[in-house]
Amino acid sequence: MEMRREGRDNLVVLKLGGSVITEKERYKTPNVDSIDRLAKEIADAGVKRLMIVHGGGSYGHPLAEQYKIKEGYREASQIEGLSKTHQAMLELNKLVVEALICHNIAAFSVTPSSCVVTKAGRIETFYDDALQILLNTEFVPVLFGDTVLDTEIGFTILSGDQLVVALVAKFNANRLVFGVDVGGLYTADPKTDTSAQLISHTTFEELKRTLHNIRGSDTTDVTGGMAGKILELTNIANADIQAIIVNATKEGNIYKALKGEEVVGTSIRKE
Repeated sequence: MEMRREGRDNLVVLKLGGSVITEKERYKTPNVDSIDRLAKEIADAGVKRLMIVHGGGSYGHPLAEQYKIKEGYREASQIEGLSKTHQAMLELNKLVVEALICHNIAAFSVTPSSCVVTKAGRIETFYDDALQILLNTEFVPVLFGDTVLDTEIGFTILSGDQLVVALVAKFNANRLVFGVDVGGLYTADPKTDTSAQLISHTTFEELKRTLHNIRGSDTTDVTGGMAGKILELTNIANADIQAIIVNATKEGNIYKALKGEEVVGTSIRKE
């Protein structure tokens, strides 16, 4: 992935996991309290240049799994499934954007399917002019994992994790914050293995070598779970950026991560 060479402007990209903003085991059920709390933390942090991407949780993932959207076009019934999945994500995005606006953030919804085209599941074309104008006029673009058209397989799922990495590269962000439902990266799944140990500091190169040790949860996630996040992060191994993974279900963690304060989690750097 080609990196832009413009000077840095302290842009922060924030990814909010679907498991944090929805009740992931209950179909299309938002975690309203969590969404509102996170919106307040984002507002209190006062980041001047910010882009937000959120996951699908119980809105997008069950439908995408049911209709096998990620695999591309195979049968006519998937057309209806594609529409349902996209509409579900629009519903969730509306809730997130409204919460941000209620906390005086100039949030602006941007639908990835309108500006991204993939090829075999990977971003091929990204029309980013509108995003650049939004940033320049001090809006906070809010994107999400979405159904997108694909030049090779017809359509697919663009994960929020692939999207945030693309945004980091295109806009030369200097910080990437992942808000998930665990305390960071562990040597095993902390939800099922009591011996799992937190990896507090690592590098992108180390992630490449230890990817096989990262375990995801058993909850349905058509975009790859934690392993998918790590795989995407290795695509910016040469970027001079700090990435941090924190537990966004814990009050104050997103605020601290956005402010650059000390917080429990996994910090990832180039070297």
